[in-house]
Amino acid sequence: MGTEVVEPAGLEPAGLETAVVEPAGLGTGTEGIEPAGTGTEEIEPAGLEPVALGTSGIEPAGMGTAGIEPAGMGTAGIEPAQMEPAGLEPAQMEQAREAEEPPGSPALPTEASQDGPPAAAPPGQGALPAAPDRERERVRRRAGAQGSAGRAARGRARRAPGRRSGGENDRRPEVTVDSSKAKTSLEALKISLRQLRWKEFPFGRRLPCDIYWHGVSFHDNNIFSGQVNKFPGMMETVRKITLSRAMRRMQDLFPLEYSFYPRSWILPEELSLFVAEVRMIKDSNPSWKPTFIVKPDGGCQGDGIYLIKDPSDIRLTGSSQSRPAVVQEYICKPLLMDKLKFDIRLYVLLKSLEPLEIYIAKDGLSRFCTEPYQEPTLKNLHQVFMHLTNYSLNIHSENFIHSDSVNTGSKRTFSSILCRLSSRGADVKKLWSDIISLVIKTIIALTPELKVYYQSDIPAGKPGPTCFQILGFDILLLKNLKPVLLEVNANPSMRIEHEQELSPGVFENVPSPVDEEVKVAVIRDTLRLVDPQKKKRKDTQCQSSEQAPGPSQELPDAAPSPEAALPSLCLKQVFPKYAKQFNYLRLVDRVAALFIRFLGVKGTTKLGPTGFRTFIRNCKLSNSNFSMAAVDILYIDITRRWNSMGIDHKESGNPGMCLQAFVEAFFCLAQKKYKARPLYEQVALLVNQCECRLADLQGKRLLWGCGLGERQGALAATATAPSSPRPHGRQVFRLQKPSQLRALMCRDRTGS
Repeated sequence: MGTEVVEPAGLEPAGLETAVVEPAGLGTGTEGIEPAGTGTEEIEPAGLEPVALGTSGIEPAGMGTAGIEPAGMGTAGIEPAQMEPAGLEPAQMEQAREAEEPPGSPALPTEASQDGPPAAAPPGQGALPAAPDRERERVRRRAGAQGSAGRAARGRARRAPGRRSGGENDRRPEVTVDSSKAKTSLEALKISLRQLRWKEFPFGRRLPCDIYWHGVSFHDNNIFSGQVNKFPGMMETVRKITLSRAMRRMQDLFPLEYSFYPRSWILPEELSLFVAEVRMIKDSNPSWKPTFIVKPDGGCQGDGIYLIKDPSDIRLTGSSQSRPAVVQEYICKPLLMDKLKFDIRLYVLLKSLEPLEIYIAKDGLSRFCTEPYQEPTLKNLHQVFMHLTNYSLNIHSENFIHSDSVNTGSKRTFSSILCRLSSRGADVKKLWSDIISLVIKTIIALTPELKVYYQSDIPAGKPGPTCFQILGFDILLLKNLKPVLLEVNANPSMRIEHEQELSPGVFENVPSPVDEEVKVAVIRDTLRLVDPQKKKRKDTQCQSSEQAPGPSQELPDAAPSPEAALPSLCLKQVFPKYAKQFNYLRLVDRVAALFIRFLGVKGTTKLGPTGFRTFIRNCKLSNSNFSMAAVDILYIDITRRWNSMGIDHKESGNPGMCLQAFVEAFFCLAQKKYKARPLYEQVALLVNQCECRLADLQGKRLLWGCGLGERQGALAATATAPSSPRPHGRQVFRLQKPSQLRALMCRDRTGS
């Protein structure tokens, strides 16, 4: 990218500049096999043994080596030259075979052609005397059989166990990708697939694919295997209101760790609280003159965003009244570059939820405003090209600059910004460290909600795909280089072109070098990380390396793999690499695990009253001061209030308790049980208690189950054991007839 990648300090993110070394022999360009993605299938001749069975010494068809018997024929004395195509002379057939070999294939020693000098007679035979035609033909066949067997043996000795010719390693399975729903990311996806030589199905496929690439959301219920590039519920989780609630919950627990998110209020439900807090701050500090930014909950690309100086300026009339929004404190002193305000779009790969895996792209995009920045006043509040960095807004400005350079224009690479900051003496390593910390903490705040949605759409034990997703983090830098999170995008734009107006009303898509450099690398390396054949190729390589070649065997130089020509990965793993430093923040994750455990019905995201009472009873949270009647009142009050907000878009008609309501109830229980402690300690103590009680209960159930099994086994053994001498007193025996039961009852009454 032409810019030095800067290492974050403190978190030891070593390896940002280290090239990823691919293991040798994984997916290389194999001789005689078409590259993946050409759509050509190998057709085995009927009745022949498949080449992929790994039979040693079998040369695949089409290698261009004369004198080696075809795989699976097993008949000595039949030369491959006798199977030449119709209409080709032997010399022409050799040229055709040479043309079929891919460039760079190891050359094998060639044998004498059929029209060359005759083969030498076997030892002891001498010259062939004159004989009838039938006798001459029999001798020629015998000599040819011995020569063919010798050449086949030499060929088997030349091929080492790890060589990719005719065995399992020669057939590299194609990775199939369904791109029928890729939408705006299609062009970048196509370029990535061509670089990886994977097979694309642009119109879908009847058979299952390895990867399904969706452009908007996880919306296909007919996928039962493979991988999908979207998580269910991600769009709902990163909406502005849901994100603000999650970040506020973490700010209550860890105020210092989550200070990177601006103070927020949710409208219209918290309007009175917003007005009261602003008035209180102004009364205590008369010099405070804040500016606030209002963002509609479902808005995107800058739609509906506006700035205000006073809470009374909020627009609650018309259609906006039924449109929930988030109001945040506006950052009035951002870092400027060329006197312009800008933000950063970083791409983050959430590879897995359980276990949690997070990757961050080493480079991103910097999106600039198109008018010189001034601190907000009543006169310039409406100038969106000065205050809003959204690309979809600024592209309509006459000052927007499309540049082919990554260092200039209204859209640049983040690495170019880091380079300029480094030249000014800024500590960009600490900046990277802060950004990595911001990303990990934000994902930790979002995972509880995501896990609830995931178990609802893909319940455990049922067939379904695994998921991964590329997220777009919008980050603003303050003058002191502190990063501030603006929002998280579930569907960041992956377009690598922009529209250019040729004439009034006539537009043309023009490639954007900056977008292509960053976005293609992110998509390509995401696919490399989720490659379903990667583990299989590693296992195959391990098996091949265990077979040491003999002293007479020579290993040929391996042909370069398609991935060998690719650059090192642009995505860097940050979790679980730095898990030890952030695991203490995953407290709400443990609360969500309790919530999921007591949901009961698979496929739901809300907890019913019976499930909540079972949770209280099993964890032994009720006592004389907190009866089950009080538990029911707590459930009804919290559930009714959260359902009136209507934030759950999936089960708005279900009157149960959502995860956020359960977390509030859990915090309330912790505050009642452990008083005079910080909230974090209260919640941690209650989580530990619940987990210990549930573990004890599970252990008792296992012991009870084992004891029941032992008793049943003992009874079964007694029933099948041989008869023993009758004991004195009462006799116990198997009753087979009612008459035996009556006789036993009579004997018990008489005491005999």
